[in-house]
Amino acid sequence: MTVTQTERPRTSEPELPAQCAAGSDALRRPDGQDRYTISEVAAFSGLSAHTLRWYERIGLMPHVDRSHTGQRRFSNRDLDWLEFVGKLRLTGMPVADMVRYAEMVRQGETTVAERQALLETTRKDVLARIAELHDTLAVLDYKIDHYSRKTGELPATRAVTPPAARDAAAHTTANA
Repeated sequence: MTVTQTERPRTSEPELPAQCAAGSDALRRPDGQDRYTISEVAAFSGLSAHTLRWYERIGLMPHVDRSHTGQRRFSNRDLDWLEFVGKLRLTGMPVADMVRYAEMVRQGETTVAERQALLETTRKDVLARIAELHDTLAVLDYKIDHYSRKTGELPATRAVTPPAARDAAAHTTANA
């Protein structure tokens, strides 16, 4: 190793996906700002002010600061949490489980194993849904090809290729 090369410290922590990194571009925020009104957060997140208030009321968005006049003041940390909640919503996780997860986060390190188990269960559900969607996509592709043969028209280029098919095609062309 030369003087200009440095070795990255090794940690036991897995590398954080770009989608999880604080300050990701999913919620655009003004530079240097860390206090937002509910209307600003609604604009950033795509959630309504009513939904944000409901999240706070059910315990999914706890401890939102208030100004001296009682207005909610969301922080960047709150926006990061909302972004994560949005990912949980996309998984199909029930709201009750999201609230339970939020409660466990508030309880601290003693609930790490429970949080991990909840997320692992959710991950299994997501993988099952992905498999179902790939099967559904295969049926649609079959029907589209069937009708294309009947009409003599070429089907539109497929934008989504299942990972296994992509890997097999890459392997085939690499060995050709």
